[in-house]
Amino acid sequence: MRDLSEQERFWQGEFGNHYVERNVGQALVAGNLGFFAKALSRAGRVDSLLELGTNAGNNLQALRQLLPRCELFGVEINESACAQAQALDIAQIWHGSLFDFPVERRYDLTLSKGVLIHLAPELLPRAYAQMYELSQRYILIAEYYNPAPMEIAYRGNSGKLFKRDFAGEMLDRYADLQLLDYGFVYHRDRQFPADDITWFLLEKRP
Repeated sequence: MRDLSEQERFWQGEFGNHYVERNVGQALVAGNLGFFAKALSRAGRVDSLLELGTNAGNNLQALRQLLPRCELFGVEINESACAQAQALDIAQIWHGSLFDFPVERRYDLTLSKGVLIHLAPELLPRAYAQMYELSQRYILIAEYYNPAPMEIAYRGNSGKLFKRDFAGEMLDRYADLQLLDYGFVYHRDRQFPADDITWFLLEKRP
């Protein structure tokens, strides 16, 4: 078994537990319903999807309502969050780091929402590779966007929050990817607010 990075241990531990406590509730699920309905409106049929970094399952709850026939899978490193997501009984949740999740099959859609922003820049190529290799057709990236990479202090911690053009880096890295759709969700949206997330739907060319 490999040694986890400092960042993986950070999210696996007490700070990750507090993150789970702050980010649960039906209001978040409702916001996610609006978000995913819009972000996936240009996608074709999705019969299976994998979320890398599920937290307590807020995203998967919304996706279960939007895609009732879809097989849902998730990966979560924090034990408390993983247990809460598993208890929902709506998806198969794998406990561990997204970097260690085995590439044994492909899914119609792989997604990250608020996960890549918390990875150290040197870990991103491996995260991109996982998202790409595990995807049969679509990749959804929903993160904080900035044209140039930048770091932001996060609740008194350094090296834990970054903004950059994650989708653009994937498009540059994989020649068969194309941009299918993109958008922005404002935190002051009256119906379905989100945390100023910019999303990109990528598709593998046949």
